[in-house]
Amino acid sequence: MATVDDVAKAAGVSISTVSYALSGKRAISQETRERVLKAAAELNYQPHASARMLAANRSHILAVTAPLHADTDSTVHMQFAMEVTKEAHSLDYDTLLLVHDDTMQSMRRAAATALADGVIVLDVDAEDPRADLARSLDYPVVFIGIPHDARGLICVDMDFEEAARMSVDRLADAGHTSIGMISHPRLTVQRGSNFPLRFRDAFIARCTERGLEHSVAYPLEHSARESVDELLTALPNMTALVLNTSSDVAADASSALAAHDLTIPHDVSVIAAGAAYPTHRFPVPLDRIPLDAEASCTAAVDLLVAAIDRGEREARTVLIPPEYQDFGSVRAVAVGIEKATQH
Repeated sequence: MATVDDVAKAAGVSISTVSYALSGKRAISQETRERVLKAAAELNYQPHASARMLAANRSHILAVTAPLHADTDSTVHMQFAMEVTKEAHSLDYDTLLLVHDDTMQSMRRAAATALADGVIVLDVDAEDPRADLARSLDYPVVFIGIPHDARGLICVDMDFEEAARMSVDRLADAGHTSIGMISHPRLTVQRGSNFPLRFRDAFIARCTERGLEHSVAYPLEHSARESVDELLTALPNMTALVLNTSSDVAADASSALAAHDLTIPHDVSVIAAGAAYPTHRFPVPLDRIPLDAEASCTAAVDLLVAAIDRGEREARTVLIPPEYQDFGSVRAVAVGIEKATQH
């Protein structure tokens, strides 16, 4: 690996001149600077991180604030962190993961010390104090998630409202009039995690608009059993189920329904919406509206880098449109009744 001494010898200058050329701390002639940079490039010299930072007044690091809660789905959490890292790397940035309980302190420190050139905010709550902090900082910040008050912020997320409407419309158009929904655990909802609330509220609104009987249940631990029991009590004629929940609860839905002698899709049609996990290998494959972590993180990192490099900090909300994947778990009610009568 080339050293600063190697670069100095190749360029015919002193070590201090190499330092000045790379850091910009002192004025040197353009010809000398270009000779040093040419020698460094030819030798593939990688200056110390602090020198690189001083040379461009940048760290080329993106901080990712990703608080860990008792109800955090660590698999999905790290999936988003990894997708941010991959896109950052493609743009020649490293990432620094901030998981300290005091996320406000971490963000302030990153901004105040130039520890990172900007921040990606994950695991956004509806009433997220990081939103007010971001508005107060003269510092690039992009949210993956949408707080209730998004004024002045750059936000990216899946269009969970449209995913909920798409789920209800798919089932209603197939003739279903009684639809249940399994959400995330009550702790997650009470904490105010933004996307379960957005999906749930849009689900209720769409069912109401279309005159459908509906109810929402919140799972306990990793099982769908209690939620299915609760929904069938509230909706004795339930023929459809929407799952905006974790992978273990969604995977358990078929056995929870089987405990009531109900099968998918003959008796109950099921859609997993906003799902960050594959469903085609479940005991019964489920139709899916995927939560595309790659799309959200790519868009967020691109917006952050644009804010850093080109000063593009105009507030905006970018919604990733949902897509429906059909694995055969939704059946028209008329067909189900016809099949049932044939038996």
